[in-house]
Amino acid sequence: MEKLIIESPEFGNNKMIPSKFTCEGENVNPELKISGASGSVKSLVIIMDDPDAPAGTWVHWTLWNIDPEIAVIPQNSVPEGAIEGITSFRKPGYGGPCPPSGTHRYFFKLYALDTLLDIGEKATAGDIEKAMKEHILDSAELVGLYKKIK
Repeated sequence: MEKLIIESPEFGNNKMIPSKFTCEGENVNPELKISGASGSVKSLVIIMDDPDAPAGTWVHWTLWNIDPEIAVIPQNSVPEGAIEGITSFRKPGYGGPCPPSGTHRYFFKLYALDTLLDIGEKATAGDIEKAMKEHILDSAELVGLYKKIK
């Protein structure tokens, strides 16, 4: 298997996320490019979280059962067949960066699995992590930074 990679044309690793993808903009997911998911990979998972949140890690987006053939997830979209889970906002879907103060780090974590996950749509990041624990073939991450403008 090639090395798994997640990147975005919207921002570089450890670079600022444009406000379009935050609570101060359109609050839509940035375009993500995925490569290296080959061979025995049956599905991909994305978990986006902020470990710098005052109350502990804040989950902004979960997406699982992504087809490993997917090379691009366009802005404001969910790949066909993929499932979005419940975030720390207590609802499914993407919730962009919106830090209360200071610059926070946002981790887009990509996992290549040897199976599809059989978990319900109300699954949280914890449920997903538990379900995929024995099935991770590879992982990669992209870190974006954001500090509120207003």
